[in-house]
Amino acid sequence: MKHIEKIQEMLAQNNGVITASQITENNIPRHYLKKMLDKKLLVKVDRGIYIKPEMWEDEMYILQYKFSRGIFSHETALFIHGMTDRTPLKYVMTFPYGYHVKSLKQENVIIRKSIKDLYELGLSNGISPYGNPIRLYDVERTLCDIVKGNNTCDIQIVNQAMKHYAKMPEKNITKLFDYAEKVRVKPKILNYMEVLL
Repeated sequence: MKHIEKIQEMLAQNNGVITASQITENNIPRHYLKKMLDKKLLVKVDRGIYIKPEMWEDEMYILQYKFSRGIFSHETALFIHGMTDRTPLKYVMTFPYGYHVKSLKQENVIIRKSIKDLYELGLSNGISPYGNPIRLYDVERTLCDIVKGNNTCDIQIVNQAMKHYAKMPEKNITKLFDYAEKVRVKPKILNYMEVLL
């Protein structure tokens, strides 16, 4: 019974979410997951991911777990950073070129690709709306991504995000221009900032 108590402890520390790999890392036999499922103490939400029955399913955390190379970006990152009030209908995730997972096409995800040199530029840790840890790009990288030429980001969202950034006390203009240079969107970023600052 101590294994079930340990799993319940882990669930309490993990916002009610646990993965099969976390069970293995803690030297708990995986059949205890089956026992807890049978007793309705857990609900399986995806392969290797379980939540407490009273929990809401955290789609972002689950996507992050299933596709660990994915980084939340573009409109999704704006939403997490509180720079748009539009809840994403589909999540935008950026992957390095060459990363292929067929099952990703069945998910509620818009896939963006990044060259290796830029893939980790501005990578930071964030919190999903349900309080779980996720990886996303910082504000400055996100602003560069949403103004990129091949992007389909709504101009109203871009304008709202730029205005919000200009008012932020913790904005880092030097970092923004540095990223803009690397992502090759410096003229666009300069145009926005000249008007807003």
